[in-house]
Amino acid sequence: MWCFLRSRVIRLSLLAAALAASATSAQAVPVPEIPHGSEVPEFVGAPATANPITGIPPIPQHPYLAPNGDSGVHNDGWMSDTYTRPGPLGHTPQTNSVLLGNLCISAAFDRAGRIVASCLGLDPSLYLIDPATMTVLGKHPLEGRSASDVLQPGAALDTGGGVYFYLDNEDRAVVGTNTGHIQVFAQTAAADGFVLERDYDLSGVLRPEEALNSALPDSNGRIWFVGETNGLVGTLDPDTGAVQATRLGEGAENEIANSFAVGADGDVYIATNRQLVRFDAGPEGEPQITWQATYANSGQHKPGQINDGTGTTPTILPNGYVAITDNADPMNVVVYRTAPDAAERQVCSVPVFEPGRSGTENSLIGAGRSIIVENNYGYVPRDALLGAPSAPGFARVDIDDDGNGCHLVWTNSVEGAPSVVSKLSLATGLIYTYTKGTQISGPWYWTALDYRTGETVWKQLAGTGPAFGNHYTGIVLGPDGAAYLGTTGGLLSLRDGS
Repeated sequence: MWCFLRSRVIRLSLLAAALAASATSAQAVPVPEIPHGSEVPEFVGAPATANPITGIPPIPQHPYLAPNGDSGVHNDGWMSDTYTRPGPLGHTPQTNSVLLGNLCISAAFDRAGRIVASCLGLDPSLYLIDPATMTVLGKHPLEGRSASDVLQPGAALDTGGGVYFYLDNEDRAVVGTNTGHIQVFAQTAAADGFVLERDYDLSGVLRPEEALNSALPDSNGRIWFVGETNGLVGTLDPDTGAVQATRLGEGAENEIANSFAVGADGDVYIATNRQLVRFDAGPEGEPQITWQATYANSGQHKPGQINDGTGTTPTILPNGYVAITDNADPMNVVVYRTAPDAAERQVCSVPVFEPGRSGTENSLIGAGRSIIVENNYGYVPRDALLGAPSAPGFARVDIDDDGNGCHLVWTNSVEGAPSVVSKLSLATGLIYTYTKGTQISGPWYWTALDYRTGETVWKQLAGTGPAFGNHYTGIVLGPDGAAYLGTTGGLLSLRDGS
């Protein structure tokens, strides 16, 4: 109990300091570190030479989302977590940060290359940030969140109310709120950086227990949304405001804890804690089940996962595939055929990581026929902040050339990423992740893995102490070639030096 209270006190003190700093200075105040000695190396490994990954079919540009790589925490409508642009190579790395008082879980980039981020904590807000100087250009409060929310039981596992948002094709931030609204924010020259342009009230459809989790447009512009309970799936006509919804079932076996993927033909893929379901819109725009597949499940609510199901947002792959992880022991990477009339739905189920120590709460990385998965088993927020690592592990699984199975390509059993959404750059051939050291000062490292071999290429110290702890936030690679990441202390950046 004391560790739990101490982690809350640490977090609240950091957030209070950030609020005080932002109120008195327009300049970026860095995230504070705990002092460390020579036992914590600044850099490990060697700088990389870009080794581009070729032959990967391009992901179709979604007509209602910002350009691929810029629209949200998982990059695009397919939830690929893959960039065509480069990230840092580890040459004379330069780190920077800004103390915010909020945890920026989701981030995107507007047409000017500025960061748009939804950040939750003592002062839940939508932020506009200059990536070069790490200064806040605008901040607008998010409806339905309050400072007291961070102290509520289960707050660390709440995925509603702005955890997910997306940037649309008009540079507008679209956010689902804890009050059952979908709000559309345009950028403005006003002090807070944003103006509420549209407000869709879904409260007439949502039940009190059905917190709005995520919203995304399909390829026809219809906005889909999901609720955390009762398997709630709905659609919103953005022109008329008409809302339609269905429920997959009542009770604990119909939870939707993550976001979802949208394909190029109106197809939508949503995972509950028991099934993967393909939806398409009916004649009146209503959500209709096209197919559903039950995945293997040990019944365990594994440490590091939000519930007793898959921890992944579905990832669409080229040539008619969609992938998730199941909740078996050991966990499997599972690939399905997307076609409505597929004679055999499941392509493969490949076990990854050790029995009793496998689980993930983050989206798979998808690149052509390749799938990268990370192990989050054992992640507990208070333990990670205070020094305890989670189980290590990354793995790559490829779909066979004939499309009738899959195989394990490599496993990295050394590096441990407690909870970060890792990313792949096709331009550099590197997987970018965020790993935890074991030293008492609690070091956190920007870490690059080789896509082809899984080996660690380099690691750059991000900082030491609980303010650098990561909690299910996503790494994003900017148009400027730098990497960015939200932590409990604020927002970090990493770029190559000259």
